[in-house]
Amino acid sequence: MRFLFILLILFINISISFAQNLNDSTKIEKEILDSLFISETEDVKGPDKVLHAGPLFIDLIRDLGARAGEKEWNYGFGLNDNTRYDAYTGLIEYEFAPINRLGFEFELPFTFYQAVENISPDSIPSSKINSLKFASQYSFFVSEKIKTSMAIGYIHEFEMVPFKDYSNQKYFNGNIFSPFFVAAKRWGNNFHTLIYTGPIWETFYNQNPTKFSYQLNSNLHYMISGTRNFIGLEINKDWTKNDFDMVLRPQMRLGITDNLLIGILTGIPVKRENERFSMFIRLIYEPGHKH
Repeated sequence: MRFLFILLILFINISISFAQNLNDSTKIEKEILDSLFISETEDVKGPDKVLHAGPLFIDLIRDLGARAGEKEWNYGFGLNDNTRYDAYTGLIEYEFAPINRLGFEFELPFTFYQAVENISPDSIPSSKINSLKFASQYSFFVSEKIKTSMAIGYIHEFEMVPFKDYSNQKYFNGNIFSPFFVAAKRWGNNFHTLIYTGPIWETFYNQNPTKFSYQLNSNLHYMISGTRNFIGLEINKDWTKNDFDMVLRPQMRLGITDNLLIGILTGIPVKRENERFSMFIRLIYEPGHKH
């Protein structure tokens, strides 16, 4: 966790010092780099598409305004520090756009739990593949002129039972229904804002009534000139009948090669109940992408 904070601080300091030392000629060069990089996405043959910086924790189903043929693999690894246990999370995800503006995603998220000292393993959640997750997203509004995109989507998860219950030949125990709306805007060449919101219904076979919650996730990112690297803040807010949770997730994304990126973020709960600090790393591979 300490290493993650050091990385974030170094990245921000380098970006600030770089900006402060720009003279007039390099400012002109910076504007040219921004324009050239943005034109890579926007000024090509095909339907309109706006370059946006997307969140790293609540990941979008392909880019807003996705073009046919785009595809991406994601591999995620995380650690959540809880008062009674540590949760080691991971995911394998594939997303693609078969036609313009329509994206699909298939994801396999999983969690392994380990009790902290003096806590009985029987009193903590059981390790499991969380669900089989299927999602789609359609960008119904894309405007390069006003640098704005909007989309609607739907996520369906088939909730799975813990590994220990597989012996009963029972693998699924419920469903999660999650429609959502996304709106994003780029301000100038570097600043990006995005809102992701929608309700969530959870149903469980032969158990309690449906659980309902509502999420509103807001994002602010600064993309470094002439690159796909960014620093930013993702704020995840969740309401249930008797509770409200908010987690701040400072984050950064770094380009390793033309088609390989890494996203690093940490989670800071505003109201600490059971969850404490967390961290997450997302490895993003885009087959066929060329800079």
